[in-house]
Amino acid sequence: MWQTFDLFNPTEEHAMLRKMVREFVENEVEPQAAEYDRKEQFNLELFRRLGDLGLLGITVPEAFGGSGMDGVAAVIAHEEIAASDPGFCLAYLAHAMLCANNIAANASDAQKAKWLPKLSSGEWIGSMAMSEPHVGTDVLGMKSTAVRKGENYILNGRKMWITNGTLDDQRTPGDCVLVYAKTGGTQERPLLSSFLVEKSHPGFSVGQKIKDKLGMRASNTAELVFQDCQVPGGNRLGQEGESMMHMMRNLEIERLTLAAMSLGIARRSLLIMSKYASEREAFGKPLSAFGQIQQMISTSYAEYQAARTYVYDTARRMRLDSYGQRLDSDGVKLFAAPAAKNIADRAIQVLGGYGYVGEYVVERLWRDAKLLEIGGGTNEAHQKNICRDLVKNGMSV
Repeated sequence: MWQTFDLFNPTEEHAMLRKMVREFVENEVEPQAAEYDRKEQFNLELFRRLGDLGLLGITVPEAFGGSGMDGVAAVIAHEEIAASDPGFCLAYLAHAMLCANNIAANASDAQKAKWLPKLSSGEWIGSMAMSEPHVGTDVLGMKSTAVRKGENYILNGRKMWITNGTLDDQRTPGDCVLVYAKTGGTQERPLLSSFLVEKSHPGFSVGQKIKDKLGMRASNTAELVFQDCQVPGGNRLGQEGESMMHMMRNLEIERLTLAAMSLGIARRSLLIMSKYASEREAFGKPLSAFGQIQQMISTSYAEYQAARTYVYDTARRMRLDSYGQRLDSDGVKLFAAPAAKNIADRAIQVLGGYGYVGEYVVERLWRDAKLLEIGGGTNEAHQKNICRDLVKNGMSV
């Protein structure tokens, strides 16, 4: 007897998760999405509700307060939330993937027990700081340093474009931030270490909140400043100098979930343009009867399904506790992010003037989609990585 396999909901648990998140999004996320985008504000109260649902620690082991789920579950959550409010979803990704998942993968059991229950419940809001004002994709060129002094490290440097770096307009720091800094090595081969910096640590402040962004306005972005910041030695993750592997491992799940956000944007845009084209008439016919509209809708559907299949297949194969899946974690984001932007763009075109205003949502989705071609690695960085990996290792099919 053949058994059916649903790539997008492999188990009953995954299907139940999707149903729960979709209902939460329809009832609580969608009603506030346009308002918080317009105000450029982060809905902290609603964000903490994600902790009540077990989503803030979705990949964190149950022993440390999380839900203990896999990469497919993370993709489901990000796809469903991003279909309504990509900015809010980006804040979720920064907390759940870049901070909590990183700690779950790389910290000691004592550190996990100390930090993860607070992050999983929403008591703490976390972030990750890697990029710097003059260093983006070239992370090895970072200037931030951490020098051991007695039982503490003295951290100096500035980090830029940090999602959840501040939680309000008063430049209040997030509760904790996972910071990468140099702890030795050479300029060509620096040794990187990671530290969990808490907002109470002396010398840690928010430089500025980044305003007037094109998109993702419902998530707060900030510059973080570390000036002789005193970080306890016990807040270093792993051994000194080994965090390059931490970074590379966590970039894989980051890029996968950013691709999942692209799916949410693409799906919502496709639904809106299809519905509009079936209802709106021109010259006595519905728009869907015209070849130009048919081309935009059908191409968008094919691109969405191709991206969806690639993302979920990669999620199915991804192990969260190991490194070595960069080829496809780069590949899914390289394909899905432009697809989402292009599908949102076509949706605006199909809706015409109505697509250009906020009431019909697609203009916000289009603005938000652009960030996915930049954040978490640019399209150009993915192209470089994929080509390098294929030349070096070949391709198995």
